[in-house]
Amino acid sequence: MTSSVRCRVRPANALDAGRTGWILYRFAQDTPWMPVLHSEAETISFCGVMIDRGWVTVAEQEGRVVGFLARDGAEICSLYLAPGSCGQGIGKALLQEAKAAQPQLWLQAFVANSGARRFYQREGFHQGARGAGQDNEEGLPDIRFDWMGDAKKEAQG
Repeated sequence: MTSSVRCRVRPANALDAGRTGWILYRFAQDTPWMPVLHSEAETISFCGVMIDRGWVTVAEQEGRVVGFLARDGAEICSLYLAPGSCGQGIGKALLQEAKAAQPQLWLQAFVANSGARRFYQREGFHQGARGAGQDNEEGLPDIRFDWMGDAKKEAQG
């Protein structure tokens, strides 16, 4: 059963780099199929760069960042939640913010990440081309997901 916990969604600031970097680093550490390619410090620095570019939105609960979404225009570059934060509506809240800002979105999800694939499909994304891993740093097979927003609904209606 999915429970819904209130969270506050806001643009990230420089002070969020440590927490967002930790969340991303923990995902790599805690996911058996995910190669660990960078140190925690490198991952925090990477998140800091995305924040400096204005790409990152964070979700907070009780003043603590529990998830983040990085978006460069229509591309969702990252959507990660802190350990123990899945299934609470946090990812959905971050994604709704991105959908409100952009009429179409796309992303790449790893084939091995079945939870993410199910989540994006529930949220109206459609599977597209598959890759063998040649276009991502991890070298893992991936799938493109596209969301067309209201434009697709209007074309069908």
